[in-house]
Amino acid sequence: MDKKTYEQIEAYMKSCMQDSAHDVEHIYRVLYTALDIAEYEKDVDHDVLICACLLHDIGRKAQAEGEKICHAVAGAEMAGRFLAERGCDRDYIAKVEHCIRAHRFRKGKGTQPESTEAKILFDADKIDVTGAVGAARTLQYGGQESEPIYTRLPDGQIANGEEETADSYFHEYKHKLIKIYDMMHTKRGREIAMERKAAAVDFYENLYREVNSAFHTGTEILEERLNGSLS
Repeated sequence: MDKKTYEQIEAYMKSCMQDSAHDVEHIYRVLYTALDIAEYEKDVDHDVLICACLLHDIGRKAQAEGEKICHAVAGAEMAGRFLAERGCDRDYIAKVEHCIRAHRFRKGKGTQPESTEAKILFDADKIDVTGAVGAARTLQYGGQESEPIYTRLPDGQIANGEEETADSYFHEYKHKLIKIYDMMHTKRGREIAMERKAAAVDFYENLYREVNSAFHTGTEILEERLNGSLS
């Protein structure tokens, strides 16, 4: 891919990006990680990979505006039209579309990554929700959606995210983030993800410990104050 082509695709990508948690910097991080992974894979079509990385989240706006719209499907269609308008080869377009459509595959739903490029994009995208970056992005998205860091159990205790169903950072961590590390398709992708895992685990455990400690200490003192045990 020459620089002019890259810049044209990049410009189109920028015109489509609005989601703060899936912003332009997310796209670049995914691209850079994908290029790292690609160094360890054989027969990678870098033109397909770079294009797919740049355009993989362009359907986010469509998803935000339509309840039943999947951004991966919408993004693949948008990318296909954009590349067709530029006169790109149909086989090349189909490969890019597959990568974009498959990057959201989860729990048997959607398009499963089959090509090497699709597997690389899938891993690179998932890696961006691992480690410290993943914690920051999840909290950023949660704030954008007015989701709390944690919720309370019926007895008033701090919910750790394991059992409750309400959306929160703790719930997202227990039900999604901690499971990402087992989803990688490439050896290098798994290595990068595992290098970041400790940071994510430490952050969650420290955060839970801090809020839980404040809760137990504070409620005990408050109860004593309200019962007149302390003056």
